Amino acid sequence: MGGFPYHFTARMWSLSSSVRHIPVLFLLHPLLLLLSSHVAEARTLETEQIRPLNRSSSSVSAVFVFGDSTVDPGNNNYIETVAKSNFPPYGKDFPNQVPTGRFTNGRLVTDFLASYAGIKDFIPPYLDPTLSLEDLKTGVSFASASTGFDPLTAQLFGVISMEKQLKYFKEYKSRMEVYIGKERTKTLISKAVFLISCGTNDFIVNYYATPIRRQTYTVSTYQHLLLQLGQQFLQGLLEMGARKIAFVGLPPMGCVPAVITMNSDHALTHRGCIESLSSVARDYNRLLRNKLTAMRIPGAKIIYIEIYKPLEDLIKKPQQFGFDEVNCGCCGSGTIELSVLCNSLSAVCSDDSKYVFWDSVHPTEAAYHNIFLGLRPIVDLFLKA
Repeated sequence: MGGFPYHFTARMWSLSSSVRHIPVLFLLHPLLLLLSSHVAEARTLETEQIRPLNRSSSSVSAVFVFGDSTVDPGNNNYIETVAKSNFPPYGKDFPNQVPTGRFTNGRLVTDFLASYAGIKDFIPPYLDPTLSLEDLKTGVSFASASTGFDPLTAQLFGVISMEKQLKYFKEYKSRMEVYIGKERTKTLISKAVFLISCGTNDFIVNYYATPIRRQTYTVSTYQHLLLQLGQQFLQGLLEMGARKIAFVGLPPMGCVPAVITMNSDHALTHRGCIESLSSVARDYNRLLRNKLTAMRIPGAKIIYIEIYKPLEDLIKKPQQFGFDEVNCGCCGSGTIELSVLCNSLSAVCSDDSKYVFWDSVHPTEAAYHNIFLGLRPIVDLFLKA
C-alpha cells in the first residue's frame, strides 16, 4: 500500500479556528464505546464481576456486530491494511496475552455482552478461517477498524466497508442455512442481537481530513448523508431477518486524547476537549435518535444507545468511576500512539485499570467493563425482549 500515512494532516475547514489539524490516524477511533446514561457509580474489574444472565430468562440466540475499531475483534488481521493491532502490547490482558487484533489491552464491550448473555466468552471475527460452523452459529463480528458508513471512509485505508459487512452477513446466512436449515436459521437470526457502531471515522478520518466530501457537502448535509446510509444498512439487516437491533450514537469526538493533541495550542499543558468536534457529534446523535424513534417496524425492536453524555462524564469525573487518568492513554506517551505507533517498543503504564484510554484513541478493558456494567439495565431489557 505504499508508505505509512499516519503523518498526514489536513486543515479543518468547517470548524472553529481552534480546530486545525486532524490526522488520518484517527481512522481507528469509532464508536468510542458503548456508554449509556445508566453509568452512575464507580465499578472496576476487581470489585464487580459480570455474572452470566440466566439463560432461561434470555431469548437471545447469538450476537452479531457491525462497525469499526472498538468492535473489531480482529477482522483486519485478514486483509491488507495498516489499520491493525495484532501485536504487543495490544492484548496484554487478554487470556494468554494474545494480541487478537482488538484495539485494547483485553476485552471489548461486545465480549462482555456475549459472556453476560451466556452465549460465548468472546465474539470472534468473521474472517477467522479457523472458526467452525458451530462457533459461527452463536455470533461473530463483521466489524473493521477504520471503516464508516460512507464508502469513501473504508477506501482510505482499504478496510471492510459497511456494505461489504452486510454482504458478509448475507454469506453467513447462506452458510447457516446449509448447516442447520432455512427455518432454524430464520429463527436464529430473529432471536439474535445485532449491534451497529459506526460513524466517527466518517467525520475524523474522512470529512475533516480529506477535501473530497467537503467539496460537495456541508457538515449538516454530510450528517444527513450518513444517516441515510445508516438507515439503508439497518434496512438491509431487517430484510435478512434481524429483529433486535442496537444502534450506537457518536461519542464526544473532541475529547479523544489524540484529537486533543493534534488540535490544541497547548496540548502539553491544557488538554481540554475540542468543543467544535464534540458539537458535531451531539447534532448527529440528535438526528439519529429522532430517525430511529420515527421508525415503526412491526415485530422489530430497534434501540438507540446513548454514549455521548456518559462518556463525557467518565472523562470529566474519572475518580467517580474508579479511574485516575483520562488525559492520555496507557501506551507510550498516550497522546498520539495507536496501531503500529503503539508497539512492543512502547512503554506501558504500570496499572492500565486506572486509565480510561489504552492508546491515544481506544479505551482500556477496565473502561469497557465499566461501560458494560452501566449498560446492563438496557441490556437486560433487550436480552429478555
